[in-house]
Amino acid sequence: MTAARLPSAGFSITVRLALSADPGAAGRLATVVGQAGAIVTALDVVASDNKRMTVDLTCDTSDASHAEQVTHILDAMPDFDVKKVSDRTFLMHLGGKIEVTPKVPLRNRDDLSMAYTPGVARVCMAIAENPDDARRLTIKRNTVAVVTDGSAVLGLGNIGPAAAMPVMEGKAALFKKFGDVDAWPVCLDTQDTDEIVNIVAALAPTYGGINLEDIAAPRCFEIEARLRERLDIPVFHDDQHGTAIVVLAALTNALRVVGKEFKDVRATVVGCGAAGTAIMRLLEKAGIGDIIPVDRDGALHSTMECENETWKWLGRHFNKGDYSGDLSGAVEGSDVFIGVSAPNILKGSDVAKMAKDPIVFALANPDPEISPTEAARYAAIVATGRSDQPNQINNVLAFPGVFRGLLDAQARDWNDDAAVAAAKAIADCVGTEKVNATYIVPSVFDPNVAPAVAAAVKQVMR
Repeated sequence: MTAARLPSAGFSITVRLALSADPGAAGRLATVVGQAGAIVTALDVVASDNKRMTVDLTCDTSDASHAEQVTHILDAMPDFDVKKVSDRTFLMHLGGKIEVTPKVPLRNRDDLSMAYTPGVARVCMAIAENPDDARRLTIKRNTVAVVTDGSAVLGLGNIGPAAAMPVMEGKAALFKKFGDVDAWPVCLDTQDTDEIVNIVAALAPTYGGINLEDIAAPRCFEIEARLRERLDIPVFHDDQHGTAIVVLAALTNALRVVGKEFKDVRATVVGCGAAGTAIMRLLEKAGIGDIIPVDRDGALHSTMECENETWKWLGRHFNKGDYSGDLSGAVEGSDVFIGVSAPNILKGSDVAKMAKDPIVFALANPDPEISPTEAARYAAIVATGRSDQPNQINNVLAFPGVFRGLLDAQARDWNDDAAVAAAKAIADCVGTEKVNATYIVPSVFDPNVAPAVAAAVKQVMR
């Protein structure tokens, strides 16, 4: 059996099973799992006697169907007896992934008198007299709302606010882990633009920043723009700006590796939604030579007819040669391909027609626009959005440090200069002495990244 996708920890299972207590039993078990296309990551003995032993086998599979197939294969073996199967991802999510923990002790009457009544009234009146004191005397100084309407969740589409909660919880956990920012999911049961803007504006006094997440384009553009006009705290749409920052950081180092300058480079960007539009805008800010925007109907150009105002703007603003054909033609002669679109739309033969030392960022998740193995046959540098491949373009490199810097600066807005500074900080964390074709962005676990990004953003925004 061959799995359609590469095995991943996202589909990891633990199978408790009994098997004979002979020296070769564990080896046979590992062989069967490997032949089924899964990867054994742990094998723990739970109990044993002179005839039988009970083990917990943990393995990565490629998807839910593959996990079931592996379990059935094990259960069908005459000397294996499957007792229980646990999905490790669902176990992690039981009861949610975040909690509120008090920062001050509540041990006695004195503590209660200061943290709550009567002492808290003095703090309330101080803020009433000087509202800016809320940034100093409340959680506002370190709290971000992760706001979604559930309309564009990961690659799952419009699944609604309740189903979006696990993603928003995860986002909040990443904020805390990497930026020491206290973030909280705000999942709204409406997809009406006016309602979303009004609700978020009404909630804003609690927060020092707003992170918009998984809101479908083009509605997300209007929501962000209107909230930025109304609020005195930064509003940051991570699907746009976080992605763009990390792409710019990765491209900065990729061009260093191949010895090209931004001004001399032409890029083809496929996918003209929230992420693609923000990427193109930020690459223009960085001084890129030209960009051909491509979406499902082909290249966007100045004379195209469509109702999408964003696409019209992209077609007029980029694509200097006014190319109007398909993706294959747009890629020909390009130095860079950036995909934030759909799986398997780019061929190896397309990459072969690109300029010398082509760079391919195939970022569709979980399946990229082209297989990384196929792209690497022709490209000098390949990046994806996958954690099991080199050069992972991951927003967690950006948003924790960005908000840490914005909160530390007590910023009231957000701008492209801060985005460019954040991208430079990420790129520089790799270091010119270490950068190479398989190492153009730092690890998401590099402890230097978030502080460097925060310092760069604070410098620009203070």
